[in-house]
Amino acid sequence: MAKLTQDELLAQFEGMTLIELSEFVKAFEEKFDVTAAAAAPVVVAGGAAGGEAAAVEEKDEFDVILTGAGDKKIQVIKVVRELTSLGLKEAKDLVDGTPKPVLEKVAKDAADKAKEALEGAGASVEVK
Repeated sequence: MAKLTQDELLAQFEGMTLIELSEFVKAFEEKFDVTAAAAAPVVVAGGAAGGEAAAVEEKDEFDVILTGAGDKKIQVIKVVRELTSLGLKEAKDLVDGTPKPVLEKVAKDAADKAKEALEGAGASVEVK
């Protein structure tokens, strides 16, 4: 039997139905004890460019830092107490001693909500 070229094999496969091709693949796998699984994509650790290799990692923990109480200090103290489990004196000390962290290592959405609440009370806030 003459050896078929790759083009001749492809021409033969073109004429087959999907069911026939599926049966052929099964027979091929059994005959040669292999699997026709799709190759998984290869992920290369480190980037091609040196500066981009240390690309910014997606942060999942944020700190909410109170940088200023503004004009409505009492409102800011109330919001700090709502966001934390601090008592009145501790919350007042935190607000008086700005800049200080109000929340540490919280999720992005919690940090955004805290920032919005504190800014709504008149405080200046930074999320790091």
